[in-house]
Amino acid sequence: MKIVMAIIKPFKLEEVRDALTAIGVHGLTVTEVKGYGRQKGHTEIYRGAEYAVSFLPKIKIEVAIAADMADRVVDAITTAARTGQIGDGKIFVTPLEATVRIRTGEKDADAL
Repeated sequence: MKIVMAIIKPFKLEEVRDALTAIGVHGLTVTEVKGYGRQKGHTEIYRGAEYAVSFLPKIKIEVAIAADMADRVVDAITTAARTGQIGDGKIFVTPLEATVRIRTGEKDADAL
C-alpha cells in the first residue's frame, strides 16, 4: 500500500478529482494549506500599498491506494494539475504500513 500526497493549485482540484475517479480511486482527503516553493511567494498591491504574500494558498490531496496503482495515480494527478506555470505543485509517494477501517475492523488492502 502507498499514500500519495499532492500539493496543487486550488483551482485544479475538480480536474484532479475527476481524473482520480476515472482511474478507480474511490476516496481522497483534501486539506486547504498554505506554503511556497521556488516561487517564494509574490507581492500584491492593496489600496495603494504593496505587500508581500509569503505563503500561497494550496490544496493538499492525500490518497491511500494499493501499491500497484501508484504510477497511474501519479500520472493522473500530474496530467490534471499541470498548468505549465511555476507553482503547479509536488507529489510525494510514501509506503503505508497499515490501514484499518474503523466501522468494520477490516485491515490493509480490504480497508482501502
